[in-house]
Amino acid sequence: MEQTWRWFGPDDAIALPEIRQTGATGIVTALHHIPYGVVWSPEEIARRKATIAADATLGLRWSVVESLPISEPIKQGEGDLARLFDNYRISLRNLAAQGVTTVCYNFMPVLDWTRTQLAAPLPGGGTALRFNAHEYAAFDCFILQRKGAEAEQPPEVLARAHAWFDHASESDKDRLLGNIMAGLPGAYDRYDAPGLRCMLDRYADIDRDGLREHLARFLREVIPTAEEAGIRMCIHPDDPPRSLFGLPRIVSTAEDLDFIVGAVDSVANGVTLCTGSLGARVGNDLPAIADRFAARIHFVHLRNVAKEPDGSFMEADHLDGDVDMVAVVTALLREQARRHAAGDAAWRIPFRPDHGHELLDDARRKTHPGYPLIGRMRGLAELRGVMTAVAAINKLPL
Repeated sequence: MEQTWRWFGPDDAIALPEIRQTGATGIVTALHHIPYGVVWSPEEIARRKATIAADATLGLRWSVVESLPISEPIKQGEGDLARLFDNYRISLRNLAAQGVTTVCYNFMPVLDWTRTQLAAPLPGGGTALRFNAHEYAAFDCFILQRKGAEAEQPPEVLARAHAWFDHASESDKDRLLGNIMAGLPGAYDRYDAPGLRCMLDRYADIDRDGLREHLARFLREVIPTAEEAGIRMCIHPDDPPRSLFGLPRIVSTAEDLDFIVGAVDSVANGVTLCTGSLGARVGNDLPAIADRFAARIHFVHLRNVAKEPDGSFMEADHLDGDVDMVAVVTALLREQARRHAAGDAAWRIPFRPDHGHELLDDARRKTHPGYPLIGRMRGLAELRGVMTAVAAINKLPL
């Protein structure tokens, strides 16, 4: 499998030569400085590609786009969307012309990945990302004050949320808001509580079926262009895979993925297998999902989670937690071998170590939450070891 690394562009605290030292050669990046809905021009794409390839001794290439974002009006299905669909199609063609043909995207309304704690302590001094059910409930019920939020919470979680809120200082509340907004990288919008309420109101009349239809419409509009251009689109699962703030989530289960790949039956309409996102939901069998959707998996995020009964979870070591990583990797390598045997020129599936604990000197760098250098390098090394062993035992191509 192709070892890749998420890089947030020239302003990233981790430099390209350091990425090469981790063992990764594929760069996963996006043009975060371009507003949603605006065309990614050939010049901007070429500039980023040239930056990545500037030092030929590194052997780096732009492997995956993460993400080519979808404007909120498309998710809401409101207004004349023709220009936004046209711009998205033009961006896809421009990427393909530069040889960048794997495009990850998500359809999460308003918010991207969501955590309540960005520095949960680990033994020895490291930190991890964490989702605390009671802190989320405290924010939703008592800071955001969303109508009907309290009725959605189990009594024990609501009681703990009350206790947290009653003892929280204003700085605690501000920190919680900042943590919840931290999953929006680059030039994404941040909201205060009133601003978030305003955005949620725009989805008040959109239920799960409505959001599904808006996604299906998007796929019908763009997948034919992706197929024609040789682009493989791959949707990222919801993170966490549950409703947040009353918003519907529609990429959370195997049944959801079935709907998506069936909406437009094309190899260009694929999936990003994120074991951490899907793994945070009870009942999601990640090895089974990897097997079931193998032919449509075009990009992989490998990380692990440790779930708790109240809905809380923490990002665990890459080879620890609730996801059977060895079984997932075995399924992926078997699919990769199938593609290789079939003569698929793009047979190697790109993967990246998704997130990572902040370890050792990581705290000295101002990296995006979840994206430290040493923690991810540790994860990449562990995953690389698993892949090498599984491939050798099963005589599969790496």
